[in-house]
Amino acid sequence: MAHTLVALTLHSLTARDAQEAKSLTRSAVFVAAANAPDLDLLLRFVDGRNHHQAESHAIGCALIAGLLAWGLARAWRLPRPLRWGSAAALGWLSHIALDYLGRDTHPPIGLMALWPVSSAHFKFPWPLFMDIGRTLDWHTMRHNLLAVGWEVAALAPWLLLSWRWRRRRPAA
Repeated sequence: MAHTLVALTLHSLTARDAQEAKSLTRSAVFVAAANAPDLDLLLRFVDGRNHHQAESHAIGCALIAGLLAWGLARAWRLPRPLRWGSAAALGWLSHIALDYLGRDTHPPIGLMALWPVSSAHFKFPWPLFMDIGRTLDWHTMRHNLLAVGWEVAALAPWLLLSWRWRRRRPAA
């Protein structure tokens, strides 16, 4: 939930005009990019190992995502391809920032945030967000609902403020 809320907030804050702010495609790029790093959870089904918060949770991967979106926008002849690449990279970077601020309870602890420059894992010493459990037992589900509730309480006001600011901003 946090990744989607922040992605929508960034979409709202970075839109150049009302038309861009209302673009469902642009907001979808932000949201997809902000949630894409967690697709690494699926790799466990391939080889049984935990790949979460490794290379996909790194600045290098965010740059790759931005370059890929820029290249696709150019190939599809979309207007302002750099804006599309920037949206993808910024959405991806928001995921890294939020996960850095969260509590991590699944080894290896922390994010491989500086890959490919470094394979070291980094974690924030005072987490702002709760961990998310990965089992389906009642205790974990209750904990996850509480964690999502906290994410909404902490981040939804920022989205609402960005919409309000956008409405009050003078037209370009």
